[in-house]
Amino acid sequence: MIRTSPHASRTITRTAISRSASDGLPLFPHAPLPLAHAIRNRFPPTAETPARSGFAPVQSILDSFSISKQHLKHLDAIALVREQRDQAKQELGFHARPFVLCGIPLRRPPAGQLVHRRRNGKFYLEMTAHPDFGLPFGQDRLIPIWVATLAVKQKSRAVRFESASEILEFFQLPKDGLHYRRLVQGFQRIFASTIFFGTQEADRPSPVFDWARFHFFDRAELWYNHVDRETCPAVRSDRNTITLSEAFYDEVDQHRIPVERQAVATLANAPGLLDFYIWIVWKSWAIKRGMTRIPLFGAQGLQAQLGTVDYSRNKRFRQTLRRWLKRIQLLWPDCPVELSPDLQYLVVQSSTLRPAINGSTTIAS
Repeated sequence: MIRTSPHASRTITRTAISRSASDGLPLFPHAPLPLAHAIRNRFPPTAETPARSGFAPVQSILDSFSISKQHLKHLDAIALVREQRDQAKQELGFHARPFVLCGIPLRRPPAGQLVHRRRNGKFYLEMTAHPDFGLPFGQDRLIPIWVATLAVKQKSRAVRFESASEILEFFQLPKDGLHYRRLVQGFQRIFASTIFFGTQEADRPSPVFDWARFHFFDRAELWYNHVDRETCPAVRSDRNTITLSEAFYDEVDQHRIPVERQAVATLANAPGLLDFYIWIVWKSWAIKRGMTRIPLFGAQGLQAQLGTVDYSRNKRFRQTLRRWLKRIQLLWPDCPVELSPDLQYLVVQSSTLRPAINGSTTIAS
């Protein structure tokens, strides 16, 4: 029998181990407790068995459960998200409403595609890229979270930070050359993009447009602009400054949407799932009572909102939603969302009694 500490006694129960090729986030089978904590509490390193050699019995147990070190890491992350929520000790970041309502591309768009459009009910997002850099995609969606978090916490549209490693540490990404280069390229794509965001009443005979056009940033003075890129991983400078455009800062300030830092870090390598999770957290909180039914398909449907060629087939989209909901339920067991019996709607109930973010009265509508 494996004994655990009290904080590791919560259950994680699911029917199969499956590793998603697209998301890289596994499920775990019939585990009576987070195995990461259980195994480490049962077989801690000792003076006679230092950390390196002491890992041998742990690995043998992992082999018996057919759980890899990467799966173990995911178990740790899931347990931590749930512990922080239960203990009301969540570290919060903030997101910008345009990207909660309408996501950016999940994968690199085809060469030459410079316009990205999404809609969510009456809200409409249109993003135009610079031809030299292309459209933001994938993990680029972490950059608006980072910038919005700094803007809210520093209460200024001119935000400052010390180093690139500070961003990677916030999202718990490796501090290696590959991720530094991705970060540089992501800032270039986002800095050069222009978006329209607002409302479009498409159901009226004469559509009403209320669009705000703005750049994300007015100015960015960052590490890769004033030091050689080969040395940028080690740079520490008080000159890293991003000045948000007035329109973007007002949007972030007036419609701030809190996000769980640990949950975002856990899902950082699964951009579609990350978007869906944050949207569910926001949408379920915005419903003060009862429930709402979101159509999966059609011009106003969830498929159009998340829209990507990977989900163009209805059957595949439903399969993706099922897989995502299972993963979200691991992070948030009280998630009040399910597919309707006819598989045509996403049923979202109010989460105000059991929210994903404790004390989340600051979530914007």
